[in-house]
Amino acid sequence: MADAAAGAGGAASAGGGVAGGTAAAGKPEKGSGDPEMKGWLLKWTNYIKGYQRRWFVLSKGVLSYYRNQSEINHTCRGTISLHGALIHTVDSCTFVISNGGTQTFHIKAANEVERQSWVTSLELAKVKAIRAIESEEEEAEETAQVVPSQEIYAVVRDLTERLENMRTCYDLITKHGAALQRALNDLESNEEESLASRTKIVNERATLFRITSNAMINAGNDYLRSAESQGQKWSKMLHHEREQRQRLEEIIEQMAKQQSQMEQAAVMVRRSKNVPPAVVAAGAGLTSDDETEFFDAEEHPDNGGAFILKLNNRRSSSEDHVEGSEGQTGSSSESDETKRSNVQQQQVCLISAIRMASGDDEDAVDRVSNQRQEDEMPRSTRPSRNSSSNPQKVRRTRVPDKPNYPLSLWSIMKNCIGKDLSKIPMPVNFNEPLSMLQRLTEDYEYADILDVAAACTDECEQLAYLAAFTASAYATTTNRTGKPFNPLLGETFECDRMEDLGWRSLAEQVSHHPPIAAIHCEGRTWQCWQEFSMTSKFRGKYVQINPLGGAYVLFQKSGHRYSWRKVTTTVNNIIVGKLWVDQHGEMEIKGSNAAEGIKCILNFVPYSYFSREVQRTVKGVVINRKNEVKWVIRGTWDDKMEIAPVLRTQKNADNPTYITGDYRVAWKRRPAPPESEKFYNFTTLACQLNEFEDDVAPTDARRRPDQRLMEDGAWDESNQEKLRLEEKQRTKRREREAEAEAAAAEGRPYPAYEPMWFKQEKVENSDEYVHVFKNTYWDAKAAQDWSGCPDIY
Repeated sequence: MADAAAGAGGAASAGGGVAGGTAAAGKPEKGSGDPEMKGWLLKWTNYIKGYQRRWFVLSKGVLSYYRNQSEINHTCRGTISLHGALIHTVDSCTFVISNGGTQTFHIKAANEVERQSWVTSLELAKVKAIRAIESEEEEAEETAQVVPSQEIYAVVRDLTERLENMRTCYDLITKHGAALQRALNDLESNEEESLASRTKIVNERATLFRITSNAMINAGNDYLRSAESQGQKWSKMLHHEREQRQRLEEIIEQMAKQQSQMEQAAVMVRRSKNVPPAVVAAGAGLTSDDETEFFDAEEHPDNGGAFILKLNNRRSSSEDHVEGSEGQTGSSSESDETKRSNVQQQQVCLISAIRMASGDDEDAVDRVSNQRQEDEMPRSTRPSRNSSSNPQKVRRTRVPDKPNYPLSLWSIMKNCIGKDLSKIPMPVNFNEPLSMLQRLTEDYEYADILDVAAACTDECEQLAYLAAFTASAYATTTNRTGKPFNPLLGETFECDRMEDLGWRSLAEQVSHHPPIAAIHCEGRTWQCWQEFSMTSKFRGKYVQINPLGGAYVLFQKSGHRYSWRKVTTTVNNIIVGKLWVDQHGEMEIKGSNAAEGIKCILNFVPYSYFSREVQRTVKGVVINRKNEVKWVIRGTWDDKMEIAPVLRTQKNADNPTYITGDYRVAWKRRPAPPESEKFYNFTTLACQLNEFEDDVAPTDARRRPDQRLMEDGAWDESNQEKLRLEEKQRTKRREREAEAEAAAAEGRPYPAYEPMWFKQEKVENSDEYVHVFKNTYWDAKAAQDWSGCPDIY
């Protein structure tokens, strides 16, 4: 409270200095095509200094600020590019502008008129910035296209004709120049011919020379204009083709190296087939470079059967990996089996040779082990053996099979290298018949883990279960390589499974530039919400997706609230080989409110064929308020997650040793439906997400025509419908932009787009804003009042 008061006091004191100068300085500059604005505003710095007076400059789609006007030419304190910015009005004088994560400005104007003037100018500048980027992308796409042979022939023929004209003019200039020279020489001679006659001949020769010279100049200008008109285009095309060739050479070289390494690895596996496998542990490393790692629990004879988890440096000798062979639990042998069967999970064609060499005897062991572990799990966390839904409503368990339509992948993807995939129109051949809003809803397929976490009395145990839940959200990505449909602005998706699964959710596309989706899910004892945006780049051989926005959960009984951000997703073998997905990066789950001070560090280990780690490994620890490790988490994000309490910690010179209790399965992936590979590798829940329901909103993704046509197998009609919907969305956006420009020209405010079911709120103890649920949707559904929904289909 004291800090907040200090901040408010700072704002009040600084406001006196702003009121006199900003109103005049904060007016748009006239005579410029782009909206520009300069002036003094108050910017929030921190809880100690509060709001401070800063000089802001809006120019060329970028908002910058300085401590004073003298810094403009040399010291910029911060900038935000407006083309992907979010602009939010807080109160009559305060507004917030953010680029989605790295930069956020909290700004206070002297009065409401000045605040509205700045917000209007910022919105207008954002519109123009988006237009400029789109026009550049369209121009780049046009120049990147392969030029038809007829156009090449026409351009070459035109330039050739103009060059021949220049050569003809050159020959004429040479001829008439020589004739003029002879006439001049005759003029100087003393021949009896009259001077007037010789002068007439010189004038005639000079006139012809002047005419041919002018023709030469005109021909040269024509050639220059034609060459310049084509030069920029051909230069861009040449640069594009050079980049393509270089990328392809790099891809081919890398693939050749990988093939050689895989062949060598296959030979080594065959040779070592009868050699007992080395004991490789799956633990809970803390660092992203994996310098440290936890080893499997051993039963300690002097500890009453307690389990010891060793944390060793990976550079240590092999004799330190396992201490003692008596009384070891089955987890070590299971780790061996997992390590060997891991080879079978790789999604590269050449690995099939290794699979044949290593054999399939592990399958029976895995089935027995999985059955034993499921019997030991709490009933609420056991995988469902009957995925039927509410008996009052029979839900489908599959969708129509995916048709086999041939498509040249390279013909489409070669022009996408280095671009944001969310801005590239892709045919539905690369999609799956689900919206991104529905894919986000799949995160809650294993929401029963949250029910178990809500019932925990130990807050660190609760966080351990939550960590297992966050890993379960990636379970279906191992073989789901289809791209979901990009939601239209205002598109929604509801999933009410409260009766049979114990939760319901609503998702909405709340922003188009940048694309942002918000989702709210609630169970009987918890609430979870998240805001999802992403950046994605196609790099020739792989697509990397970097999620933006945070996820939050609130356990209502304890008041504990946690937040986290998703890790990076990489889709490999885009052009050659079988597609496969990897999740990698570090995830930190932080507690707030009643859970302030506790956290969980999860490390999603990146794929490496020659790594000692089990592929798709997740390792982590839960740390209490005293910075003590209380729970250990291990597993893989595509199969299961296990947790164990830390009984005590033994301090070593390099790394501590954790003595743990028995591991329990916190999450186990349910088996895929029969023949799921025929229908997009959907889970049973995924098959039910697009099942039509009559009482949902008119903006619901189930009503989207192109998505429905794709599910039904009519892909050509789906592509046509997809183009129609995208053009309709662009038309509406242009209408809003034109209205905003007209309002700015008239000096009146223009309201920004507001989502239907979500609103922006400031995250507690943070400078970030997140879209939160208004809690009005379910009442509207009960009354079937959809009067406020936009027409998007």
